[in-house]
Amino acid sequence: MSMKVALIFPGQGAQSVGMGREFYESSAEAKRIFERADTIIGGLTDVIFNGPPEKLTSTQYCQPAIFTFSIAALKAFEAHPKFKNILARFACGLSLGEYSALAASGVLSFEETLRLVERRSFFMEEAARIKKGSMAAVIGMEKAKLMEICRQTGAEVANFNSLEQIVITGEAEKVARASVLIQEQGAKRVIPLDVSGAFHSSLMQPAVAPFEEELKKVQFSPPGFPVVSNVDGKPTSGPAQIRRNLACQMTSSVQWVDSILSIAAQGVRIFLEIGPGNVLKGLIRRIDPDLQVYNIRKPEDIEQLPF
Repeated sequence: MSMKVALIFPGQGAQSVGMGREFYESSAEAKRIFERADTIIGGLTDVIFNGPPEKLTSTQYCQPAIFTFSIAALKAFEAHPKFKNILARFACGLSLGEYSALAASGVLSFEETLRLVERRSFFMEEAARIKKGSMAAVIGMEKAKLMEICRQTGAEVANFNSLEQIVITGEAEKVARASVLIQEQGAKRVIPLDVSGAFHSSLMQPAVAPFEEELKKVQFSPPGFPVVSNVDGKPTSGPAQIRRNLACQMTSSVQWVDSILSIAAQGVRIFLEIGPGNVLKGLIRRIDPDLQVYNIRKPEDIEQLPF
């Protein structure tokens, strides 16, 4: 009997120079994904494998690079005999990772999704230039208390990452003011994030209209399995709703806690984190320690899966 699993995909920040090289060298399916990516964004594979780090972390390359590696790893996994042992019931991803989830479920082709990711990163970077914004991760503060501080200061919530970690976003001075109050009111830590803008905030609004025009150009298919949206943490199968959610996602909070809990409520207890890093595994451990998460970052990770 197949194991019911959810496929989950990381977002920006998980990248590292050299990621995916083992898949490129050992899997024809993965190599083909990297080659197809290079026809759309010239030199992308070279930047992924060889850097330098500052080039890979630039918005122009970072989001397409993570998406490309995630799908290359997925294609290598799909070609492996162990893939027959699983039944993908849901997919979701953290922010950018939602695009990997949509490609995995067949809503969009790899090429269509990569072009959308490239346009998304471009419009977000343009919006970030218009008004200076910042982000900070808050560790160990009750949600209601944090929301009240945001209300008082005008800061916004970018991500509900776990019960312990919430990321705030918005105009730099408002995030700074909120950070001071948060620390004064007993948070364990407030960590400023090294990002180029206030993602998932109202400062991204200038990116929404041009990105909606890009979304109109693409044909969305019904997914092979539901994709859980960042916007509301609920499974979505309707192409029109998926399109709307992607536009809203730029300015709305990422409901990661609700996303994981909604999947778990459907009886799925095994999550496969496909792509660079293991951030999602750590977050899920804090959301529900009884859930199992396996990472697929290298070919040997597939071999070591216990099913």
